[in-house]
Amino acid sequence: MKALPLRPGLRVLEIGCGPGVAAREVSRRIGDGRIVAIDRSAKAIALAVAGSASELETGHLEFRTVAIEDFARDPGEGRFDLAFAMRVGALDGRHPKAGQRVMTRLKAALKPDGLLFIDSASPIRGDEIDV
Repeated sequence: MKALPLRPGLRVLEIGCGPGVAAREVSRRIGDGRIVAIDRSAKAIALAVAGSASELETGHLEFRTVAIEDFARDPGEGRFDLAFAMRVGALDGRHPKAGQRVMTRLKAALKPDGLLFIDSASPIRGDEIDV
């Protein structure tokens, strides 16, 4: 979390948010920015929503039930400045077949100069994502 270059106003995508702990912290650190936190598990999203009432009230945090390989921005939704994932199988090499589809989705979701952080690896710029 400390390694992420968070600042007010950023648009952030969290991949594999689980119960929402990191999403809540990011929401506090980006001020008037916006974080969209996704997870393929409806149960995880329900836990995240249940534990995030005050952050959700601000309108700067949103949870969505979707796998990253199926993620698409909503119509009219801007691209993200930053995306991050910790221990997400489609990104950390555990599910290599899903990896190519995921990177295509992330390239479309990030601004060209946006940054993708996967676990503790060096960040990748949006325009450097190889698809």
